[in-house]
Amino acid sequence: MSVHLRPEEIEAESFRIIEEEVGPHHWSVLEWPIVRRAIHTSADFDYAVSMQISGNAVASGIAALKAGCGIVSDTTMILSGINKQRLARFGVQGNCLVADPEVAREAKEKGITRSIVAMRTAARDAGNGIFVIGNAPTALFELIRLVREDGVRPRLVVALPVGFVGAAESKDALRALAVEMPDLPFITNRGRKGGSNVAAAVMNAILIEAAAASDN
Repeated sequence: MSVHLRPEEIEAESFRIIEEEVGPHHWSVLEWPIVRRAIHTSADFDYAVSMQISGNAVASGIAALKAGCGIVSDTTMILSGINKQRLARFGVQGNCLVADPEVAREAKEKGITRSIVAMRTAARDAGNGIFVIGNAPTALFELIRLVREDGVRPRLVVALPVGFVGAAESKDALRALAVEMPDLPFITNRGRKGGSNVAAAVMNAILIEAAAASDN
């Protein structure tokens, strides 16, 4: 490999390698760029088979971005990883309330995680529509509760919490919710893997598709 390759050349070569190693797959033209970017970010080919994308997820996510819906994340790392120029193009704001003093105070007072309180707080803002979870299963469990009990209706849920305690189970719970609510737009995966980097990569892929749709 030449050390003089430009970033875009490195990305193109990485995508070529991914395409070659994955080979034939069942992903649609809109879904594959999302899966490919998850693999690209993690160097983990399991995502080629473990990712799950609801039929309306990509279209709903693109529409939400075009409408300027806010993005709610459970970590600042996700917001750091999302391309700011692409967000600015759609006038989209990213929010992570986990470090908010009021959220911390309420969490301590109620004896629950800040991720739970942050999700509750963000869900009360009608301007938010895209929920991106890459770390805390408790955030996903709470979002599921808000959808089921409080009538919250996300325009897109990107659910990729990582870890050994509750990560896989929270994704199972999301899939169970989707059975009850077939119109729920979501992107997730099976198992313990995930992370803020992969969640940000998924959002970047959707932003790229949204920009392409706007240009056509």
